[in-house]
Amino acid sequence: MCNAFVDLIRRVDKERIFRFASLQGQTAQQLLPPLSQDPFQWSMVYLDEKGVHEQSDASLEVYRRLGGAWWVLSLIRFIPRGLRNPAYRFVARNRYRWFGRRESCRVPDEEEKSWFLP
Repeated sequence: MCNAFVDLIRRVDKERIFRFASLQGQTAQQLLPPLSQDPFQWSMVYLDEKGVHEQSDASLEVYRRLGGAWWVLSLIRFIPRGLRNPAYRFVARNRYRWFGRRESCRVPDEEEKSWFLP
């Protein structure tokens, strides 16, 4: 799912406002609080001028910033976080079973490298 979300953003983000960084990479280590020791607790993180957004808040902020028809998905933010985040974690726990698992991590090609931070 992570790769699919990155692909979606790259297709839709014509202004190239988004950049990506691995949670284990240098950029995340410098800008984000330390990660939990349990990788199953990790989630998508979105950092903007308002601060750090995690779990469902992160994806909803991305949809809001993408604008257009994608903005409509950001309206899910009006559902209380106490309901949204358990649903987010449920999908996260089951994503490999439902959507499959890749054998290796994404390795950006030359064109993609400008989207990724160290």
